[in-house]
Amino acid sequence: MYRTEKLILRENFNSRIMQNEIIKFISKYVEVTKELEQALNESTFAQFFPKGTILIEEGKIANKCFFVFQGCIRGYYYKDLEEMTTEFYTEGQAATPTCYGKNIPSKITYECVENTIATVGTPELETEMFQKYPQLISLAAVMDSIVIANYKEDFTEFRHANPEQRYLNFQNKRPDLLQRVPLHQIASYLGMKPESLSRIRKRTLNK
Repeated sequence: MYRTEKLILRENFNSRIMQNEIIKFISKYVEVTKELEQALNESTFAQFFPKGTILIEEGKIANKCFFVFQGCIRGYYYKDLEEMTTEFYTEGQAATPTCYGKNIPSKITYECVENTIATVGTPELETEMFQKYPQLISLAAVMDSIVIANYKEDFTEFRHANPEQRYLNFQNKRPDLLQRVPLHQIASYLGMKPESLSRIRKRTLNK
């Protein structure tokens, strides 16, 4: 079960604590020099977003990307007036629209389904930081490779699974989300109706 007592966020969001967490995360992948650490400490690109905040709206230019440190962001679009969930982004994951930095409208809406702390990136900020701190280019490459590998695995798994297998795979890989987001959003993500998901959950629980 998801342990909410570990969250720092809510009303007592502490930017200094969050900056320390960011530095700790980055240091897992690249060397954090004193200059980079100072720049990160002085930056304000880690922000708190209340539950329900629309970060990017479908049809609007997507000039921001987000890296989640605490909380959950959901991506979705509308089809026949129904929300179709494309992804859930939680701790350690980046919510980056495919059209990011291309000056074209986003096909996806990104919304916080929990109170969320995330870093906010823009093409301009990335260019500036990459020029000053080349090690961040290596970090971006590592994170991109992780995202691509996970996407390929999930896509292949999804295509070859029936509805029950999709749910079981989801339950195995992301059990915390079953406690964190509404089941109708999970059903949409798994490509089924909420009532179908309810039947599958009941059937698997009785096995």
